[in-house]
Amino acid sequence: MKVRSHISRNLWGLWILSTMLMGAPAALALQEEVPTEAVAAIGVVALLFGLVIGLGVYVYFALALQTIAKKTNTENPWLAWIPIVNIILWLNVAKKPIWWIILCLIPFVNIIIFIIVWMAIAEARGKPSWWGILMIVPFVNFIVPGYLAWSD
Repeated sequence: MKVRSHISRNLWGLWILSTMLMGAPAALALQEEVPTEAVAAIGVVALLFGLVIGLGVYVYFALALQTIAKKTNTENPWLAWIPIVNIILWLNVAKKPIWWIILCLIPFVNIIIFIIVWMAIAEARGKPSWWGILMIVPFVNFIVPGYLAWSD
């Protein structure tokens, strides 16, 4: 029981800290203790929500890359579904050397390489290369693969 109350106090402190950081200081006015089961349930729901959103984003990007590969007549478009290996498919669509996969795994360098690769993918689809630059813009980077995949 002692461990359970210690965990409950720590979770309660984390909840207060997170609500303060999110701009809700009124949470400090709450004096009653939150049950551990409620905190665990909220955590499970948040985890499941994040997994569903992440899976949806993964499926969207994989479908878009597979469609781009089919439209550019690139071999093995099914590689879009395999994490990390799909980088090889990106490089094949962009007609870049396979050894660039090493550059794609280096932090900060990979940002530049991915922009260059997406610019080449846009050109392979007959679109202006600036569509690849849009991949660094948050939320717009969700639109670009779909546009390159399903536009005429």
